Amino acid sequence: MSHTVHRTDVVIVGAGPVGLFAVFECGMLKMRCHVVDALDMVGGQCTALYPEKPIYDIPAHPAIEAADLIDRLAEQAAPFSPTYHLGQQVEKLTRTDEGRWLVETSIGTRIDTQAVIIAAGCGAFGPNRPPLDGLEQYEGTSVFYMVRRKQDFAGKRVVIAGGGDSAVDWTLSLADVAEKVYVVHRRPKFRAAPESVARMDVLVREGKVEMVVPYQLSGLVGGNGQLSAVRVATLDGEEKDLPADALLAFFGLSMNLGPIAEWGLNLERSHIGVSLPGCATSAPGVYAIGDIATYPGKLKLILCGFSEAAQAAHAIHPLVHPGEALHFEYSTSKGVPGAE
Repeated sequence: MSHTVHRTDVVIVGAGPVGLFAVFECGMLKMRCHVVDALDMVGGQCTALYPEKPIYDIPAHPAIEAADLIDRLAEQAAPFSPTYHLGQQVEKLTRTDEGRWLVETSIGTRIDTQAVIIAAGCGAFGPNRPPLDGLEQYEGTSVFYMVRRKQDFAGKRVVIAGGGDSAVDWTLSLADVAEKVYVVHRRPKFRAAPESVARMDVLVREGKVEMVVPYQLSGLVGGNGQLSAVRVATLDGEEKDLPADALLAFFGLSMNLGPIAEWGLNLERSHIGVSLPGCATSAPGVYAIGDIATYPGKLKLILCGFSEAAQAAHAIHPLVHPGEALHFEYSTSKGVPGAE
């Protein structure tokens, strides 16, 4: 275990898109950042769960793949030379005698910091698994909870289960590469963007996608890790088998805040309550932004997380630079240090 204690202005917990943009916002206010993330790469869910998935609601990008968005955000943060501590989880947060915070990670990294920004998405996320017998033997070979590469499903018969944005978005995305796409949902109505549902309906009419509603998953058929069919049942228990090579189950992510739950913050149903403006938590010098933060009227959008990152940076500035007036300047007039 290292005895070195790093010292910085701000520790950002979480290297997803909102955490990366917080590096930029802090950097523009002359605050240095260290970033800790449990994954071994930056990007959070964008990189881990859906790098090839297009995101449609980033301003100025009619569509941008998640991996490209992360690359751009990392590039934007780079002039401020953040220090990344990847593949480790923040386990302890202790108030120091100086009124600062000591952050300690699962592999012994210790960072002394003035402020902490928690941008940890929904914490250590994992998929909600369907309750099917023998599920484990197929996971990772023919049952998946994420799509890393579309081409892995080229020419395959794919069953997509779920009724939210992920299910609908991947139906749209895989319809042109898979041999057959079935969509299983327990009711005809989908909880996804209306425009996406309308596009899916067009694919159904064109015969590229088959709707299997109202049905739910009831079993898996196959052997040695390879599916041959997915068994579905109506709510009355009538069953049928869909010939399939792969099952994609999109039933959301289960939130597990992990050690964050022990930090004495104001938790509301696995989220951290914050006050606006500034996104301050109930602990002085600790802020929460992005999906993990909640307040009245909160929208879980990446662009709102970007705004919260800016608010938190401005709230932290007087802690790091006490007595120094913050003359806010637009980036157009100020430029970015180190950028051409």
